[in-house]
Amino acid sequence: MKVERLTTWYGKSAICCLIGVVALLQDIFAPALAAESTNKIEVGASQTSAYLPLLKNKRVGLVVNQTSRVGDQHLVDFLLSQDVDVKFVFAPEHGFRGDHDAGAKVDSSIDADTGIPVVSIYGKNKKPAAKIMQQLDVIIFDIQDVGVRFYTYLSSMHYMMEAAAEAGKAFIVFDRPNPNGRFVDGPILEPAFRSFVGMHPIPVLHGMTLGELARMIKGEGWLETDKALDLTIIPVDHYRRELPYSLPVKPSPNLPNDQSIQLYPSLCFFEATPVSIGRGTEFPFQVVGHDQIHLGSFSFTPHSIPGSASNPKLKDVRVTGQDLRTSQIEGLDIQLLLDWQQAFADKQRDFFDRASFMDKLAGTDKLRLAIEAGQSLSDIRKSWQPGLKQFKTQRKAYLLYPDYPAEK
Repeated sequence: MKVERLTTWYGKSAICCLIGVVALLQDIFAPALAAESTNKIEVGASQTSAYLPLLKNKRVGLVVNQTSRVGDQHLVDFLLSQDVDVKFVFAPEHGFRGDHDAGAKVDSSIDADTGIPVVSIYGKNKKPAAKIMQQLDVIIFDIQDVGVRFYTYLSSMHYMMEAAAEAGKAFIVFDRPNPNGRFVDGPILEPAFRSFVGMHPIPVLHGMTLGELARMIKGEGWLETDKALDLTIIPVDHYRRELPYSLPVKPSPNLPNDQSIQLYPSLCFFEATPVSIGRGTEFPFQVVGHDQIHLGSFSFTPHSIPGSASNPKLKDVRVTGQDLRTSQIEGLDIQLLLDWQQAFADKQRDFFDRASFMDKLAGTDKLRLAIEAGQSLSDIRKSWQPGLKQFKTQRKAYLLYPDYPAEK
């Protein structure tokens, strides 16, 4: 009997202790959990109370693509549901719906779903005609970027900022996170190598959002117009550069997942070589391979994929190389370039068969020449440091979000 009573007492005590511990844990962690739920990243397009009043009774033009979402709804559809007068949609590279190959012509058209005119700003005409701008009061830019200088949405934003300034129209950027925002790395673009894949004296990885870059473009006087720009940024709520950010919609046809976006800064340079980076496969920007010169043992065969890679490099040819789908490469890793260039040199083959394009991507010819000369990785990276130090100081005035102290 005593044993039964003792067991019962211990059982009740254990339950009481457990309840007390649970209550204590709730007291400790509940505020943090509540803060986490309320501190969820909210992109600029979701800050509706901040921008809808600015659009009342305004004629609006939108620079948007498939990434321009308010929750599960496309920005165009959302604004129409709010009785915003959307007059034109401006389509950048890959088109309004994001279904065009890299470099493919984007035609002007009428959107079948809404009846709104779609005006191409990719190709020969990078700015709308003056007669189109005269029909607008406000231009909204809302496109997801990946934080790399040669990703052309930045260039499209620049030209639209110029068009807005020249026409005396307001320009609003709905900001979005930079998935490569932790990194500031690579050579600074030199003026002689300015092109549509690099328009500004910034590094390959700039660590900024497009909203911050818009402020910098205006503030540094990089717009080629003497007209002032009326610029407004709708910032991302609860954003910090070190936070991981998985894109809910692929930003372009050949960046289908987080790994491809992480590898893009390093692998895009291979576009200026005979080596395939997986266009025409299910894993673009996640593999590296060639049909005659091999580094690695992973094999794949690029095929035509309309809307993504209609005519990929080494189409229908079995190539062998490296599978990077589970690699930990991040930021800017040029060791891959050094290794492949050496493999080609050993076979007395030209590696940079599109040298001028390589120089445009790098923003300088110094990187290509250093690689061809056999310079070490440490010496090449060391050459970038003075420019990077100056850039980090220069950009401080334009940052909207806390700087990342452990930038690489």
